[in-house]
Amino acid sequence: MSASVEAGTKYEAVIGLEVHLQLLTQSKIFCSCSTHFGDPPNSNVCPVCLGLPGALPVLNREAVTMAMKAALALNCVVNAHSRFARKNYFYPDLPKGYQISQYDEPLAEFGWVEIEVEKTKKRIGVTRVHLEEDAGKSVHEGFPDSDRKSYIDLNRSGVPLIEIVSEPDLRTPEEAYEYLTRLKTILLYLEVSNCNMEEGSLRCDANVSVRVAGAAALGTKTEVKNLNSFRFLQKALAYEIERQIGIVDKGGSIPQETRLWDSREQRTYGMRSKEFAHDYRYFPEPDLLPLVISAEWKEEARRSLPELPDNRRQRFIREYALPEYDAAQLTLSKYLADYFEQVAQASHEPKLAANWVLSELLYLLKEANREISESPVSAPHLAELLSMIQKGAVSGKMAKEILAEMFSTGKSAAEVVSEKGLAQITDAGRIAMLARQVVAANPKQVEQYRNGKTATLGWFVGQVMKATGGQANPQAVQEALKKELG
Repeated sequence: MSASVEAGTKYEAVIGLEVHLQLLTQSKIFCSCSTHFGDPPNSNVCPVCLGLPGALPVLNREAVTMAMKAALALNCVVNAHSRFARKNYFYPDLPKGYQISQYDEPLAEFGWVEIEVEKTKKRIGVTRVHLEEDAGKSVHEGFPDSDRKSYIDLNRSGVPLIEIVSEPDLRTPEEAYEYLTRLKTILLYLEVSNCNMEEGSLRCDANVSVRVAGAAALGTKTEVKNLNSFRFLQKALAYEIERQIGIVDKGGSIPQETRLWDSREQRTYGMRSKEFAHDYRYFPEPDLLPLVISAEWKEEARRSLPELPDNRRQRFIREYALPEYDAAQLTLSKYLADYFEQVAQASHEPKLAANWVLSELLYLLKEANREISESPVSAPHLAELLSMIQKGAVSGKMAKEILAEMFSTGKSAAEVVSEKGLAQITDAGRIAMLARQVVAANPKQVEQYRNGKTATLGWFVGQVMKATGGQANPQAVQEALKKELG
């Protein structure tokens, strides 16, 4: 065993994730400015989100409702009373010199998310879900003088965020990846965010430490930032764990610091020493009253929750008799689950619908670099095609060609079949005549079949299918040939 492998089995990682999520409100958390992404820089601003003297914040009720929905879906306890606080720090993109957040009295606490890695289920604790405002954005690239200057866009300043903080229950990069994936799936089902990492709607920081396997005490943690993709999260964690194990195994110590992931160099590097809570000088926000969540408001949020992924997966297994794997894959996305269910209900063939959605349709979408929500084949049109297969109007092979044509043109199955003349030949008399012709033309193969080489039947079927351009019903062809061959 190599030294690195020995070190890897001697130590274990302890990982916790902090996920920042922009909420899909139309206006900011404390003012009426638009939250629309991509507008001209500094066009969606006002005295409140610019931090001008005398401007007072007014809390966005819809942001609170969305945050509550997220907290309830993550099995959290929503607190009847919570409080906003000022988190003081000085960055160029923070116009007030402080961020309005929540500190010791968060909106919700004590939740959990269940993950599954290598067929092992594990519950990951959610420490808290709290509301806060986003900061502006420093732009360091894209300008002729970017080598000398940075620019500030304050459109994002004041966009409502929730921060979801996990317990340090994760042990591997794979568990962290699965946790973030499950979190994203749940949040997309809720429609409280678009979770777009490229636009910054979903941002993730990781707290990482290592310790001797089985030890109770935690090691010194580092915070890794700039994890703007799921793949980068895994790579950064794997690198940081190996880096820390290498230091600790040689008797060194890990400084508590914030590190950045460099995707080009595939490594983390130190950014600054890690701040403690007292460094931010938290104190209650004097311009906002404590947030009071009534039982009625919380119940209203609970009633508005959609069917969540785990519940929907179990229902698909129960109602549609789907295998566990198929149900799990179909419920990874709300759009995909909705699409499948429409096809299954319209075609009355849930297993066939699952097979065609998960294989043929997703293959075409992947090749075209499209999402299921952008499918040119509507659910009713796919259901129509599956009904044709079940009735024997088209064969499975023909159906694949028809689906490809539907995908490229947006036409229905009936339109493609009519235009291309692809209807399956089911006429028994015509198939019997073709079978007789093929048998009569191939006496050598007939003799082989009658001498016990019954596998030759497949060859005969192929000849009839070739003669009909693949449009004859294969089962009817096989029966006709058996009669002819005796």
